[in-house]
Amino acid sequence: MINTTQLSKQFGDLKAVDKISLQIVDNSIFGLAGTNGAGKSTFLRMLAGVLKQDEGEIEIDGEAVWENEKIKGEIFFLPDNAYFPPNVTPQQMAGYYSIYYSKFNKKRFQELCDKLELDTKRKINTFSKGMKRQVSMLLGICAGTKYLFCDETFDGLDPVMRQAAKSILAYEVTERPFTPIIASHNLRELEDICDHVGLLHKGGVLLSRELEDMKMHIHKVQCVIQNPLLEEELLRELDVVQSEKRLSLLTLIVRGEKDKIMETVESKFPLFAEMIPLTLEEIFISETEVAGYDIKKLFF
Repeated sequence: MINTTQLSKQFGDLKAVDKISLQIVDNSIFGLAGTNGAGKSTFLRMLAGVLKQDEGEIEIDGEAVWENEKIKGEIFFLPDNAYFPPNVTPQQMAGYYSIYYSKFNKKRFQELCDKLELDTKRKINTFSKGMKRQVSMLLGICAGTKYLFCDETFDGLDPVMRQAAKSILAYEVTERPFTPIIASHNLRELEDICDHVGLLHKGGVLLSRELEDMKMHIHKVQCVIQNPLLEEELLRELDVVQSEKRLSLLTLIVRGEKDKIMETVESKFPLFAEMIPLTLEEIFISETEVAGYDIKKLFF
């Protein structure tokens, strides 16, 4: 388990991370969302022990990370731009990493490279950006560490490879003690894989919630109610976060239980009513607007 308490890091006058307190449970995929400059990379580097925090505490499995060789042996950090020595091949990189990571699985690395059609004997500097990211991710997964920190891992991957990468990560979580943290500025990349999502802005945490919990307690409803009085009653009776009306179609973002919400809507004799699944973007927009932030200005 990862715990951070009032974690802060400053570079000159720039406060990159500002009093972040988060708990990340084991065997879950944690999504770290935020625009460029929100503090995601700095936060991950501190978790990995690459940077030392100015203030606050980091505990991984109950121990501090900084200069802790035992804990660092359970962490694989994938930076935004991974470095590979000149003329090295994926096969050679696997050999290098197996020296440090005792659980590195060379056989599985070769199998996954074969599945993704990556030639392990070809020089990595001849690969495309997306292929280099695939090699990095496979090295991280096959290192056998308990924690994998990914900084913009899916950036540069085509849709097919992006889905393959997500499937591999999800499989690993079910098969062994494994906790990936995926940082991204793209909410859509996190939606279909993460169990828990945290939103960073200007170095601080705006929101950190279980994704399934958020989806269960906030819903989008579209309906057409002819009677204006019944429509007003509906707006009063529901816990409405957002409402919009275009012609006769009323669209609501509502908190509460799905069945009770629809029961209330049906009691107003709508000509039409349906519940539509919310995207992660819509959930974050709703949650942050309630907290006094306009996330649309940050991401869209």
